[in-house]
Amino acid sequence: MGRQLFVGGPALLRLLSLEPAPELRIASERAAKAGRAAIYLADPQSVLAMLAVADVIRPESKDAIDELHRHHIEVFMITGDARAVAEAVGAELRVDQVLAEVLPGDKASTIQALQAQGKRVAMVGDGVNDAPALVTADVGIAIGAGTDVAVDAGDVVLVRSDPRDVPKIIILSRASYRKMVQNLWWAAGYNIVAIPLAAGVLSHWGFVLSPVSGAVLMSASTIIVALNAQLLRRTQL
Repeated sequence: MGRQLFVGGPALLRLLSLEPAPELRIASERAAKAGRAAIYLADPQSVLAMLAVADVIRPESKDAIDELHRHHIEVFMITGDARAVAEAVGAELRVDQVLAEVLPGDKASTIQALQAQGKRVAMVGDGVNDAPALVTADVGIAIGAGTDVAVDAGDVVLVRSDPRDVPKIIILSRASYRKMVQNLWWAAGYNIVAIPLAAGVLSHWGFVLSPVSGAVLMSASTIIVALNAQLLRRTQL
């Protein structure tokens, strides 16, 4: 009765200044190479046992990363897992860079370090520990099935827990921006031409834009802008 036990990863052993037995260390190294994380059971004096656990990599995660790469977007993985485990998973997913052994409180500062390199960062997360990083990122993308704190912190919330929706957000955002630019150019160009005509710039040559014609052209301009915006529906996601 009253025995004190601890459960945790390699960081726990460093905190307790404990070294696992050789057989446990070998087992943990094998697990890391296979992409599994080592969870240790310890008391204040020794490491008692080791359990290897692993998350199943969803096929849609690979599809999402491949699609992001097709759009020339770098993919970073930020995780608190041991480096060997994280790099094994990262190699399977083909991410560009793995940032491993990042403590929950350091995720936001990691985002800031990437921003200091001139990168625009979109962070995808679903946990309580991800909330500060979601707020810090240029765009925070929260998983709808995640915690309420993460959802509140995100700029965008994915209704489905499907990582393939992340590249769809990028595609739709870029298409929306293109339409905005097109409509602004059309509206500006129309006014640059129509307003001087209505003011009688060409009246010396016998051309004056009547108020009725100006009203028709203004209505036509509004319709063209609206129709152009409707073409977003044809965006392939």
